[in-house]
Amino acid sequence: MSGGRGKSGGGGRAVTEDEAELWRRLTSGLEPVKAKPRITGTPPAETPARAPPTRRPEPPRPKAPPRQAHAAAAPKRAAKPPLPLAELDRRKVRQIASGKVEVDDRLDLHGVRERDAHARLRGFLVDAQARGLRTVLVITGKGGDADQADALAPLLGEGRRGVLRRSVPRWLEEPALRSVVLGYAQAGARHGGAGALYVQLRRLQRT
Repeated sequence: MSGGRGKSGGGGRAVTEDEAELWRRLTSGLEPVKAKPRITGTPPAETPARAPPTRRPEPPRPKAPPRQAHAAAAPKRAAKPPLPLAELDRRKVRQIASGKVEVDDRLDLHGVRERDAHARLRGFLVDAQARGLRTVLVITGKGGDADQADALAPLLGEGRRGVLRRSVPRWLEEPALRSVVLGYAQAGARHGGAGALYVQLRRLQRT
């Protein structure tokens, strides 16, 4: 390789012109590497990861009130007043007393003890209504003088004379029989007069 020696810089061997030319050719197409700028100061703090949104606790549902051991009783409906008794039609009473209209059935309580007579009367009237009867005759017996009956009461007991004559009208007016009995009246002479009663029954309400 021809060429003169180049200048030496220092104590080493001097680069020849040929070597310098070869170096220029080799490095002519290269770009110098840019140095990265140095970051000064403290690095930025890392952003903390965002915590997932917390779910708001649902408000506690109101608890149902404890069931009472005994529920409050429903208010009772006011009891219906008993049906009023009606006065028997006088014209019909005269027709029955004269025999133009016959009674549908009869019950003879003469001589029956008071405690038995009450049950018999109720059973007879309820049965008569169920059979569709409208007018019945109830025989109580006339009894004697009231003062005499009271004087004989210790001897005769419940069977003393005149007891049923006073008790039967009271029984006919009891609330328990108001749905059965429409009204009553003293019977005519041919049916016993003061010792018997015509009893008119209500029509049975079919449900």
